[in-house]
Amino acid sequence: MRRLIYVPIVHTAADMGSQAEALEREHVRRHGRGEWARTRRLIDEVWEGLRTRLLALNLDYRRVRIYQDGLPVCGRELDIVREVAQGGSRNYALILELLSRGAVVEGTESPGLLREEYERIRSAIPAGQAREEDAGEGERLLRQRDEFIGRRIDETLKEGEVGILFIGLMHRVDRFLAPDIEVQYLIHRLPFQIPPGDPGPRTRHGG
Repeated sequence: MRRLIYVPIVHTAADMGSQAEALEREHVRRHGRGEWARTRRLIDEVWEGLRTRLLALNLDYRRVRIYQDGLPVCGRELDIVREVAQGGSRNYALILELLSRGAVVEGTESPGLLREEYERIRSAIPAGQAREEDAGEGERLLRQRDEFIGRRIDETLKEGEVGILFIGLMHRVDRFLAPDIEVQYLIHRLPFQIPPGDPGPRTRHGG
């Protein structure tokens, strides 16, 4: 059996690389500095909750492969993880922690599709919002990225292993996974909450 733990994520400014400063300026322009600070606190709380929930699964990390939204297949995946973690990313810091426990990280996304997405976002930021005519292009790119990620997981996740997919809320990679991969959802909504008596991750077949 192959199993995938599906972890919905929210990105921090540290995850955005060269776009971080422009995105922060745009957020502050629209909503104010106080709202930016509140949003950052909320995101930190989300990541602390995700970390707590994930570590509580007590996985055998020697049989775990990690897949990450935005991490290209490039041959220097570990270097990228370290660099972004050092920049303050809660997401990538958690990946490093899991790697220290024995997990391995896999390049997850198509470099070509990521470049297209980067250019699309860069052109949208100065305008303050994506142009209406760009909406269809964004949906096409998102679907192609999700299809690539699904294939990548199928090609690399071996029998008896567990994958952990950290993926943004707009993605629907679960629609493009091989049918023999059992999917467990770490949580079923964000912002992160654990309802009293919550039985744990949901499966694709169990709701």
